[in-house]
Amino acid sequence: MDKTTQAGFTLIELVVVITILGILAAFAIPRFVSLEVEARSAATEALGGSVRSAAALSHALWLAQGQPATVTIEGQTITMANGYPNDASISNTLSDSTGFTFAAGTWTKDGANTPANCSVDYTQPAAAGDPPTIAVDTSAC
Repeated sequence: MDKTTQAGFTLIELVVVITILGILAAFAIPRFVSLEVEARSAATEALGGSVRSAAALSHALWLAQGQPATVTIEGQTITMANGYPNDASISNTLSDSTGFTFAAGTWTKDGANTPANCSVDYTQPAAAGDPPTIAVDTSAC
């Protein structure tokens, strides 16, 4: 007589594997959520650096051209205020701000928990010789 044996997993083995997967998921999910927040914060910080660079480059171009009312960067007209881009045209100095919404000198990060607290705020200088104010807020990305 030839006996055939069947191979498979017992119920206890399956329960142990499911329990281990549950424990791993409990530790992994918060880490991935944290990475998403960190990614939004990093993108916001990077945009802040880009705005600083764009304002400085615009200022240098303004000085080199004899301090005109507007300068042109890559086909975009930039209206200057006290030697730096004004609040309305600062966005024209950036080639790409994908993932952000711009309104009146402020970029807010799309998808942030509190967009107003995950933003870059540009304020044109109030007087000649003053630099613009660029504030980066990542408190609720």
